[in-house]
Amino acid sequence: MKSSVTREEALQLLREYNKEPFHIQHALTVEGVMRWYAKELGYGEDEEFWGIAGLLHDIDFELYPEEHCKKAPELLEKGGVNPELIHAVCSHGYGICCDVVPEHEMEKVLFAADELTGLIGAAARMRPSKSVMDMEVSSLKKKFKDKKFAAGCSRDVIRRGAEQLGWELETLMEKTILAMRSCEASVNEELAALEV
Repeated sequence: MKSSVTREEALQLLREYNKEPFHIQHALTVEGVMRWYAKELGYGEDEEFWGIAGLLHDIDFELYPEEHCKKAPELLEKGGVNPELIHAVCSHGYGICCDVVPEHEMEKVLFAADELTGLIGAAARMRPSKSVMDMEVSSLKKKFKDKKFAAGCSRDVIRRGAEQLGWELETLMEKTILAMRSCEASVNEELAALEV
C-alpha cells in the first residue's frame, strides 16, 4: 500500500478544505490512531498509507456535509491522491453515506475507529484531566450506553465496525483508547503549531 502524496501534501490538502479546529483535530487524531493500528496489527510497513487515509478521511465533510464521501474522490484526485487511497477514504462511509465497501483490514479499522474516536474524545473532554491518558474501558462503556451522551456518535456504526473486524466491542474500545493515548500529545502539539 503506497500513498501517492506525502504526509505534508496530505495535510496541506486537508487544510485547503477544512478550517474548523475541531475537524483538523479529528483528522490528526484519526491519523494517529490509524498509525498505531498499522503497527499493532502487523502492517508497520504500510503505516504511512494508514495514517494518510486517517488524515484525509473527512476531507469533504466540512464544506460538503450532504455529499460526504461522494465529493471526496473529486477533491482527492485534484490533490494527486491515487485510487487505492481514495477507495480507503470513501469506504469509511459505507452504508452511511456511500456504497464503497471496506475490503482491506485497514479500511475496516478506519470504519470502526473513526466514529469511536469521536465518542472517546467527547468522554475525555468530560474528565477532570481532559485527557484519554487516565480513561478506562469501563467508564467509556457507561458513556456508550448513555444514548444522550455524544448523541451524534452512532453506536450502530461502532458496533458494525467491531463486527466487520471480528472483534468484541470491548476489544475495539480498549485498542482505540490505547491508540488515542499514543497520539494525544503530538496531536495537541501539532494543533498549537498550526494555530487553527
